[in-house]
Amino acid sequence: MTVRPMPVDHQVGHEQYNPLTLRLYDTLVYGLTCPLFWKVPESALLRLYERNIAETHLDIGVGTGRLLDRCAMPVDRPRITLFDLNPHCLAHAARRLARYEVTTHLGSVLKPFPRLVGSHGSAALNLMLHCVPGDIPEKAIAFDHTAGCVRPGGKIFGSTVLSRGVPVTRRARFALGRLNAVRSFHNTEDDLEDLHEQLEKRFSRYRVTVYGCVALFEATVD
Repeated sequence: MTVRPMPVDHQVGHEQYNPLTLRLYDTLVYGLTCPLFWKVPESALLRLYERNIAETHLDIGVGTGRLLDRCAMPVDRPRITLFDLNPHCLAHAARRLARYEVTTHLGSVLKPFPRLVGSHGSAALNLMLHCVPGDIPEKAIAFDHTAGCVRPGGKIFGSTVLSRGVPVTRRARFALGRLNAVRSFHNTEDDLEDLHEQLEKRFSRYRVTVYGCVALFEATVD
């Protein structure tokens, strides 16, 4: 595993993750909040990965690396780059994926990734844009930085929890209020129409699929 530091000047909701909380992450996120609050099954997220992941893949906002660990890979030993603000997440995911060729980078999705330009066949932003400050038009700079790391014809994909333009249950609305209050989430203004608009501006081919209040997006880099 190689760790390469990059400038970090935006904290976007991941500082609460440490070796102890990461032990609970999969149960809380994939076993509780995703199916019960956001109404997206883990199986839908796994299929999203399996439709789009390439043999050279960049994962941004890595969590514990669960989906990369569980999804079917296109080759036996893919080259995976993990990118996150939190060194604990990077270390945890890298250990979990040690059977692959893994490199880690510490940095912010709101800054360009100059060392990674054009070097991947796919890139994922899974369950992380709702943690980035600002509304969708402001956060969409993350699409530009990510697209710069993917070769033409490669895929960008991911998911994000929205607050507007999607069905939000009373339970989900309560959870979103709490998570935004403690600044774990920053998505009170995140709207499905804005997501479509920002993807359409950048990609000639894209699609968005909604599960509950989660939007799954897939786009091809021109």
